[in-house]
Amino acid sequence: MPEFTWRPANETSREDVDAVFEAGGAARCRCQALKAPGWIWRDTTQEEREASLVEQTGCGTAGPTSGLVGYVDGEPAGWVAVEPREGYPRIWARQKAWMRMDPDLPGVWSVTCFVVRKPFRRQGLMYELADATVEYGRQVGAQVMEGYPTEPPPGKVVIWDEASVGLLQVFLAAGYQVEASPTLRRRVVRHRLGATAITDG
Repeated sequence: MPEFTWRPANETSREDVDAVFEAGGAARCRCQALKAPGWIWRDTTQEEREASLVEQTGCGTAGPTSGLVGYVDGEPAGWVAVEPREGYPRIWARQKAWMRMDPDLPGVWSVTCFVVRKPFRRQGLMYELADATVEYGRQVGAQVMEGYPTEPPPGKVVIWDEASVGLLQVFLAAGYQVEASPTLRRRVVRHRLGATAITDG
């Protein structure tokens, strides 16, 4: 069986990050949809998005960083964006209250994007990456992990670019729970970590 491992992006190389972001929508977006000011395609250039990702990942530094890189048998295979919720300015700027639920809740880390390289798809790597966010959250002292996945209609085939926010069943398998269903397909999920996590009621 292939061996899955993961590391915070700052503990990896820029070459490994680039290998994951090599094709498809990820190559253009560079995980800037919730980070770039204004509208990503109108107000930023490809060069600016690439430079921003390099800065945010902090490869080869002590951090901070903006995500995790997953490896299959030592080869970079996937990415998941995870960092404190306040690191995503467009979550707060958008006119979507469900993306900024409980704005005063402390210790919330957002899981916003998944990327899996084509040779490694349909092998359960997104599940592995979702599990990694929980382990990482505990390591960095997060209180609440929060995601914004989609739940496609039964039987619908979802293309990878649509699944970039994560699939509901993936988060549920990692121990997240549904907090809200703001639209027909979108969900807000949370995983409360440790005794210090804030609970309802």
